Amino acid sequence: MACAAALSMLALPAHAADLLDTVKARGTLRIALEGTYPPFNFRDPKTGQLSGYDVDVARLLAARLGVKPAFVTTEWAAILAGLGAGKYDVIISQVNVTPKRAQAFDFSTPYTYSTPQLIVRRNERIEYRKLEDLKGRKVGVGQGSVFEQQAKAVPGVEVKSYPAAPENLQDLAFGRIDAALNDSLMVGYLLTSSQLPIRAGARVGAVERTAVAFQKGNPKFRAAVDKALEEVRADGSLKAASVKWFGTDATHAP
Repeated sequence: MACAAALSMLALPAHAADLLDTVKARGTLRIALEGTYPPFNFRDPKTGQLSGYDVDVARLLAARLGVKPAFVTTEWAAILAGLGAGKYDVIISQVNVTPKRAQAFDFSTPYTYSTPQLIVRRNERIEYRKLEDLKGRKVGVGQGSVFEQQAKAVPGVEVKSYPAAPENLQDLAFGRIDAALNDSLMVGYLLTSSQLPIRAGARVGAVERTAVAFQKGNPKFRAAVDKALEEVRADGSLKAASVKWFGTDATHAP
């Protein structure tokens, strides 16, 4: 009986270390982002270095945790699967919190709030005030994004999914699609930085919350990230990052 009990104990899985302990021991926080989604995360064309709001937020959090950021770029369509497979510790890449995602992953407190917004060609004469107005037309969205889910939920809208934002917007400019659906903060940035003949359309959805995503079962890590976010809110550095990239403070719920 004693031998059987010992074997039974050996068969039990060892208690996994909390992610906070793992990250601290390693000295780096492995951070996934898309890398092709300005102004949130992209490679600066002049330097080739990762830049953007998410990159700034990631650096702020890593500094508060006392570790160095180690960035991993991956296509958006595979980014959540990579987190589940343990390829990185967190995703800081405009991951909107949804009930379905919250079943699979844990999230920090939100660090950005925005709304879905249409993007149309500059010379577009039709005024699309809601997604239903696009029935019979083509809408471009990010593959695997909440915007893709929202567009596909509207009967009669033809949805075309893209792995990255630049191809989506280029197809819009060239008339291959009738509108694009994306983040309102991205739209504001495009109006001041893009050379494409596009403009902002209507806001067509509820407020979305963006947060840091990581694997479940890491309560110490979650508490540490939330504390770090609270600290960068309090000292104004989170707001400064938002104003730098968007011209407005998007770090609080409207």
